[in-house]
Amino acid sequence: MALWGGRFSDGPADAVFALSRSIDFDWRLAPYDLRSSLAHLEILQASGLLSSEIAKQIRAALHQLSSEVAAGTFLPVASDEDVHSALERGLTEKLGEIGGALRAGRSRNDQVTTDLRLYAIDHMLEIALKIVALQTALVAKGEEYSDAPAPGFTHLQHAQPVLFGHEISKHAHAFARDLDRISDWLARSSVSPLGSGALSGSSLPLAPEKTAAVLGFTSSSANSIDGVSDRDYVAEALFILAMVGSHLSRIGEEWCIWATTEFGWAKVADAYSTGSSIMPQKKNPDMAELARGKAGRLVGNLTSLLTTLKGLPFAYNRDLQEDKEPLFDSIETILLVLPAVTGMVATTDFDREKMALAAPLGFSLATEIADYLVRSHIPFAQAHEAAGKCVALCESSGRQLHQLTDSELADIHPALRPDLREVLTVHGALNSRTTVGGTSPQSLKAQIEGLKTLISNDEKKFLDKQAAFSAMMGA
Repeated sequence: MALWGGRFSDGPADAVFALSRSIDFDWRLAPYDLRSSLAHLEILQASGLLSSEIAKQIRAALHQLSSEVAAGTFLPVASDEDVHSALERGLTEKLGEIGGALRAGRSRNDQVTTDLRLYAIDHMLEIALKIVALQTALVAKGEEYSDAPAPGFTHLQHAQPVLFGHEISKHAHAFARDLDRISDWLARSSVSPLGSGALSGSSLPLAPEKTAAVLGFTSSSANSIDGVSDRDYVAEALFILAMVGSHLSRIGEEWCIWATTEFGWAKVADAYSTGSSIMPQKKNPDMAELARGKAGRLVGNLTSLLTTLKGLPFAYNRDLQEDKEPLFDSIETILLVLPAVTGMVATTDFDREKMALAAPLGFSLATEIADYLVRSHIPFAQAHEAAGKCVALCESSGRQLHQLTDSELADIHPALRPDLREVLTVHGALNSRTTVGGTSPQSLKAQIEGLKTLISNDEKKFLDKQAAFSAMMGA
């Protein structure tokens, strides 16, 4: 049913209705629209705008409609323009003309952005908990390989030896920042626009701050024009999801590299691999590739909305209908990718022997020579130069650093003594990196313990928020 039309002599042309129709994607908002309608109904009754008897009938019909929507027995029809018109049709089918009484004091402008905030909050909490599950898998894998030496890389070149658990655990820290961003976003997004009306508030005796509290928001919009036009919360959510996607993509890229024949480090479980339709020997890390590929889609959704928002004047504009599909798509994409990557991480086995053999290659212990000289009070610039000369001599003679003779070391720099060889080992290099966040066994152990505590605290925080939101939705 149309929610407007009294001043029009004719209905919209078919092409206009087709372009305006959003029910195909905004039906996702139905449970949130029904919940906000119940909150609005309370205010209409409390202010005397609806009698207790009529409010009781509408309330019962809204609860019935909520059950039917959840069960899939009430669905949109071809004539419904959007979620709001579909649900008002449902009310009027049950109640007759009084089904339209609920529209008093609100507009689709404040109604839709309230619904979208509720939808976003609900799903960002779900995403946060799935990120926690991925962090848990990463930390478990990091702890499993906390004693496994491997080469560390910069510029995709061997840099310095690291513990492989250190390499894996880095991803858990990136996702911890994503969870921090979600927490900050929740605080900023907990503002109810309901009561802003079309743009100027309402002349009816409503109480937006009370409706906000009923819906679990911390405040109501301080400016009604901003209330109906603000989509910062959508853009910021899309940014957070794009960052999560970027972090998932980095994992995907590393898994793809580690699973190559050339590296041969990672054995991805069959359940998280696919084969080839023509080459029977192939085992492809497709989950890693899809995680990498989906990141572009998530960045694109953010760019799409920012482009839409950049020049919108005054209050509500119909362009804002374009806010939903990017958000829906990004949320649904992330919810698809996170469990697959979590499973892939948890079930991948790594070849300790290959990683350990590769750890000292590429002269990755050269920094140990420079640090050795610094401990002898040689300025680092000179120490760096001497270490570089050691590498050059090894390259020209086909040897490793520990194979240089005592006289060759002394010729390069007089402070290079035979005991240098004691630090020219992977074991020595790893044990020496004892700074906070470093790759020594003791530093990594402290890091993993810290991550476990952080993850546990975040899990509790988001579970509590999710329980509170679910209670509000079920009230």
